Amino acid sequence: QVQLVESGGGLVQAGGSLRLSCAASGRTDSSYRLGWFRQGPGKEREFVAGITWSGSTVRYAEFVKGRFTIARDNAKNTVDLQMNSLKAEDTAVYYCAADLWNWGVIRTSPGSYESWGQGTQVTVSS
Repeated sequence: QVQLVESGGGLVQAGGSLRLSCAASGRTDSSYRLGWFRQGPGKEREFVAGITWSGSTVRYAEFVKGRFTIARDNAKNTVDLQMNSLKAEDTAVYYCAADLWNWGVIRTSPGSYESWGQGTQVTVSS
């Protein structure tokens, strides 16, 4: 199993930036994928971005392309989500998740991910 801990959420004005970090521990091999999801008030959980543990392949939801960047930080052993040009509609609880048994494409369905962090709140004021 993999344990995931998110950090970096907070309150920011529209147009501002935040950086979320996901620290993974437990499983030491690098064959799984990590994804960021979010769940806004009254909404279903949705895929934001995903990355292979090596960092060589990434995938983004259309609504964050050009604004968000997912990347590995090898020094910290984390997967980070840099969020720029934030909008009020980006307000949500953001979750880090691991797709543990996937050696193919980065999947976007929450049901494909077995391990989840506790979530971190991001609030964007307009």
